[in-house]
Amino acid sequence: MHSTDRTANLLGATALAVTDLALTTATKAAGVSASGAAALVALSATPGLGVTELGRRVGLSQSAAARMVDSLESGGLIERRQGVGRFVSVSTTAVGRRTAQALLAARGTPLTEIVGALDEDDQDALAGLLGKLLTRLCGELGNAQLLCRLCDRASCVRDGAVCPVGQAECERLRDDAHGEEHGSERSSEHGGESTSGHSNKQRGGHGQARGS
Repeated sequence: MHSTDRTANLLGATALAVTDLALTTATKAAGVSASGAAALVALSATPGLGVTELGRRVGLSQSAAARMVDSLESGGLIERRQGVGRFVSVSTTAVGRRTAQALLAARGTPLTEIVGALDEDDQDALAGLLGKLLTRLCGELGNAQLLCRLCDRASCVRDGAVCPVGQAECERLRDDAHGEEHGSERSSEHGGESTSGHSNKQRGGHGQARGS
């Protein structure tokens, strides 16, 4: 008999066990914290992030992200570079990139072994179900980078596969842009300073919510 509560409980137990296993092996291989590991993966995929944006992608406040960057820099894993004005970018060093590759491999090994217990049909079914759940989670979190902070992105899109989180994020941004476009059209049709000003405030709010 179908039981949503039981399925949810099994999902919770599985998620916790898999997280403990994958995270432990990844951080042990890198010799850094969970946030530090996520930062190395994020910077390997997108070099030159600012400290605040890096923190957003790994789920840390600006002050906590600054402390994490200090720690990774002292370990020779990342480096700061002065940009325009007061902007300081952060990138991995050669050692940091090798460490990121090592921790992704360490994370992937136990996950591959777990999935390997299923036959090919079950693996395909599981992939489809996980894609649906990730799409839902992306909508709830509103931060695809945070959701995928420890992802092996190359394996996710191998053989032409589509990342469900990336696709959900693209659709969300497209819907936001479509909504803004319609808002601007309505503002032009109504005319008037007050309506136009309200529309501009709305657009500013959306921009701040999305971030960069």
